[in-house]
Amino acid sequence: MKFALQINSSPYHSSASQTAYHFAREVIAQEHEILRVFFYHDAIYHAFKTVNPPDDEISLFKCWTELALQEQIDLVVCVSAAQRRGLNSENLAVGFRLGGLGQLLEATILADRFLVFG
Repeated sequence: MKFALQINSSPYHSSASQTAYHFAREVIAQEHEILRVFFYHDAIYHAFKTVNPPDDEISLFKCWTELALQEQIDLVVCVSAAQRRGLNSENLAVGFRLGGLGQLLEATILADRFLVFG
């Protein structure tokens, strides 16, 4: 089964992103596929390469980056939401790319299931 995910909340505002990450890991463990993760609204804060949480906190940015590189998952950050919050290609973390709602729509069409977190 193919899944597409949308995350709306910032990494530290709620547990939605962490829940989405654990869901994605379980989907992969069950031998399904994550086609794309779309970071929308305040979720764009996952994609800042300068994020440096304290050592005793989980780094969701690092988790998503590693998972995307291992499993070839497309991590798309909404360009409009990013521009509003000061994220651009120069401070975008490795593994993430800027994209528009077209990529979100495409993911919903190609996926068997589309889930929204946050």
